[in-house]
Parts: sequence; structure tokens; C-alpha cells
Amino acid sequence: MKKNESSVTSLISAFGRSYHSQFDDTPKIFNDYLAKDLISVKEFNDIKENMVQGIHFFNKDIAQKFEGNTEEILKWITQVQLSPITLSRAAYCEKVLLNEVALGLRQYVILGAGLDTFSLRHPELENSLEIFEIDHPTTQEFKKQRLDEAKLKIPSNLHFVSMDFTKNLSYQNLIGKGFDNKKTFFSLLGVSYYLTKEEVSSLIDYLFTKVPSGSSIVFDYADEKLFEEKGTSNRVENMLKMASMGGEPMRSCFSYFEIEKMLEKSGLLIYEHLSPAQIHELYFKNRNDYLSAFETIHYIHAIKK
Repeated sequence: MKKNESSVTSLISAFGRSYHSQFDDTPKIFNDYLAKDLISVKEFNDIKENMVQGIHFFNKDIAQKFEGNTEEILKWITQVQLSPITLSRAAYCEKVLLNEVALGLRQYVILGAGLDTFSLRHPELENSLEIFEIDHPTTQEFKKQRLDEAKLKIPSNLHFVSMDFTKNLSYQNLIGKGFDNKKTFFSLLGVSYYLTKEEVSSLIDYLFTKVPSGSSIVFDYADEKLFEEKGTSNRVENMLKMASMGGEPMRSCFSYFEIEKMLEKSGLLIYEHLSPAQIHELYFKNRNDYLSAFETIHYIHAIKK
């Protein structure tokens, strides 16, 4: 990963959440009302301009149909290509997490946290839930800088753990920040596709070696149609192309059976699995805009036996 590359990825994700919170129709799928505070006006406009200029890459017919209408072009790209996965997986993950908190969860680990705002949006949990954000040192310094500029105070229960967990996950770093051997909830969003199957398996295996029964994880994965499905307006194919162009090609996809076997090997059981059709039913039904569940992407909540 190049210097600042992780910052760019986290910025684009925050852009998608910010755009949805400010401009999309109600009901909101996931209202991250703080995302806009972590992006400068210049960055927001730069991303917007790059998206609009790239419309011919995404869809030539839409480029022609909305020629000169930059706001409609931006809305189309953001809602069709950029936001669906980001919004629905965050909504699902936080729903599961808050349910776990209600059942007594006291420890949450976010792998690849980027510009996550959960701790800031839930000040009521400051004295009851310890939150550990794991990400690249560059991204974390960038986030701290943004929080400072936005005059957002870092909550006392938020702990930054700098490491490249995809290459070398170390529990020592977590323990050094106050991580304890108690029931833990992990989120691993937007990560599995960029690792090989073996790397995903090893990562989950290692995560659950040091936590007790009842600990769980929410993650998203691409199914076995990832490399052949084109998707609505070729958006699956576009996603693969963009990942490659950005220097982070998508490497893995799984059948449900493979996911089940991999989790079983790590002592985990699938508690809930959401297919694209189920995700659409839960988060995108009866909308009057372009938002719809992304093809080939599934969500899983798995629990340690």
C-alpha cells in the first residue's frame, strides 16, 4: 500500500456516507451525519469532480442522457456504484453490534476502521464499551488530524491500534491498548475481497484464538459469481476494474459452502447470512432513487462455539 493510499480509500468511503446523509432521499439506510465533518470542502468537491468526469467509464448512456447535469450524474454514480455496499453493510453491522451490546458486550474491534464514526455517534457507550480501531498508521494519523480539525474530541473508550492486520496481526498490540480476554465483537468490512482465501482463513482463525465462546464477527464477502457477473449497469465489472486500477485487485470469492467450512475450521457457526436479495429486501425496498443491493456481495454474522 502506497503512502496515503489508505487515506484515499477511507475518504471515498466517507464521501459515500456523507453524500447519503446529506442528499439522498429518506428513509436513510445508514445516517452517518458526522462523515461530512471529516472531509474538507475541497476533498468533497475533488471526489465529486473526479466521479462526474469518469461517467463515460461507468456508463456511456447515462453520460449522454444527463450531459451537463453534474448533480444527476453524481447522484447516479454514487447511488449505483459507490454507496450501496458501504451503506448497507454498515447498517447491518451496527444493528448486530448494538444488539450484542444490549446482551452485555463490552469489547469491540474494528479491522480496517478508516474514518469510522461509531464511537462519536454513541457517546452513551463511553463507559460501557471499549472500542479498538485497527488500521494503517497513515490512516490513523490522518483521522486524528481530521478529528482535531473538526473539533471532535476522541472519546476515552476509543483506542487506536496501528498495524497492517492483513500482513501481521498481533494481539500484543491490542493488549497493550487495554484489550482483554473477554467476549469480543469484530467487524471486518470491505476487506475479504482483497485477500486470498488462505489469508482470510488465517486472519479469522487468528482473531478467534484469544477470545472466549460467544465472541462474534460480522464481515462481507463476494460470492463465486464475482468475476463473471456484470451487475446492474456493469457495476460489478466496474468495481473489479477500479480495484485493479487502484493497485488493490480483488483476489477472492467464496461459495456459501466454502465460507461455512472456513468458519467451522475456526470454531465458528454462521448465526445469520444475508444474500443480495435479502439485503435488498431489508435495506433498499420501495426506494424512489437509484440505490439497490449490490450483486454478488453477502453479509455474515458468525459466532464462536
